[in-house]
Amino acid sequence: MNLSATQNDRAAGVLLGQAIGDALGVPYEFKPPIKVGTAHMIGGGLGPYSPGEWSDDTQMAICIAQVAATGADLSTNAGLDPIAKRFCEWRFRGASDIGNQTASVISAADLMIGGAAMDASMSRNDLDSWAKPFQHAAADYSATHNRSAGNGALMRNGIVGLTRLTGREATAAAARAVAALTHADPLVAASCVLQAEAVRVAVVDGRLDMRAGLDLLADDEREQWSAWLDDAEREDPKSFTANGFTVKALQAAWSAIWHTETRTPSPDHVDRALQMAISIGHDTDTVAAIAGALLGARYGASGLRHDWRRQVHGWPGMRAHDLVQLALQTTSAGVGRPIRAGEWPLAETTRQETRTLGAPLPGDTGVILGTEADLPRASELRCDAVVSLCRIGTGDRHPQGVAVHLEQWLVDSDNAADNGDLTWALHDAADAVHGLREDGHTVLMHCVRAEHRTPAVALLYAVKHRHMSPEDAARDIRNAVGRHEINGLLWRTAIAEARACATVGGPWQSDD
Repeated sequence: MNLSATQNDRAAGVLLGQAIGDALGVPYEFKPPIKVGTAHMIGGGLGPYSPGEWSDDTQMAICIAQVAATGADLSTNAGLDPIAKRFCEWRFRGASDIGNQTASVISAADLMIGGAAMDASMSRNDLDSWAKPFQHAAADYSATHNRSAGNGALMRNGIVGLTRLTGREATAAAARAVAALTHADPLVAASCVLQAEAVRVAVVDGRLDMRAGLDLLADDEREQWSAWLDDAEREDPKSFTANGFTVKALQAAWSAIWHTETRTPSPDHVDRALQMAISIGHDTDTVAAIAGALLGARYGASGLRHDWRRQVHGWPGMRAHDLVQLALQTTSAGVGRPIRAGEWPLAETTRQETRTLGAPLPGDTGVILGTEADLPRASELRCDAVVSLCRIGTGDRHPQGVAVHLEQWLVDSDNAADNGDLTWALHDAADAVHGLREDGHTVLMHCVRAEHRTPAVALLYAVKHRHMSPEDAARDIRNAVGRHEINGLLWRTAIAEARACATVGGPWQSDD
């Protein structure tokens, strides 16, 4: 399977969307419900967490992703063994908080593993089997507790939807198997199957459909889950407050998404749905993480707000670009096309252009327009922030002297389908520059050759935030980048949006 540009974008949004929902919900976990629209990444919560820091929901998802990125078959113990091992390492060396059921199961499994190592007179790390003790511990917990269908498997499950994009049954099998490492209740398995298939469908087909996986459930499960989804779509999202239960958690997340969707899809839906999910209350970070994974799968990395991407971070020392990389590695390995060491996003550098530009933006000399060759010159250009509008390598991030480096997913293409929502993405990029300028930064904004992406975003920024006329901004930007004519879809879209934002009327002369 060869993934399209938009499918890659949507895959890149899964872990990132989950982490954003998680970090946004962290401050409000188990506190009185807040009003819709008032959630912010202010930190605190049970950790306590710093602003923008994700919690155990995303931490456990990363453990899964680090294994899934190798292409391992997560429906087999050979694929589950390293996940179980990572869960143990995380539990005792990295967990900032943890649910009661998950903590109990991992602790019990750890004791079994320690005993097996002693019996075999070997190091724990040399043991071949790690998944079986987890499965036994989860089954024991389920057998001895009336309430064993917690949301602790569902919260980390979004990444499983990327493991086999070409196979529905394989995706469902992986969802069941990964869930069973800590949660043996059939309700947990079913909820994870539904979410994983919904993520897979969102990435492949670009639609939100929690019912897509109903036929993957057992006959005696299908009718009940269909009724529960009916309830989610009919009832007020705020009725699903008992969302520590996996059924209610899935209902809460889906209800928040369903009730905030509009006829015309837009990445603005992400904000509305996450705000609604968090306003439900109780396990706010988990419900928002479940919703965020699916919303990221639908709207892509390009549809997730720049300020969220700038803030989000967490164990084990990762940021937004690391989550994108893991998600893309997982996706590519799962379709049989693993990303090689020299390929993006693993490449040390993607720079090929040698022409530098370093031209101040007319109307705001605190914004410097550049090519990719200007990236290592950021400090020389007196820039302490960078907005990259193109792919960059792992070694190109945070050049010397740069405090903030934002990466915007924006495809230079005249095919409208190559960008999930080009208009929204251009506005978000322009708003990102504005936000950095408001914070007092001098910003280097660059793409590869400053032919399309850089002038298009510069135009929209100049008109929307610096209140230049579209005519003056277009003329001055052409001169600044040394191109008397700029054509293409990105430029035409920026022109249209600039005209809509303009505070000065008058005729518009395009390049066409």
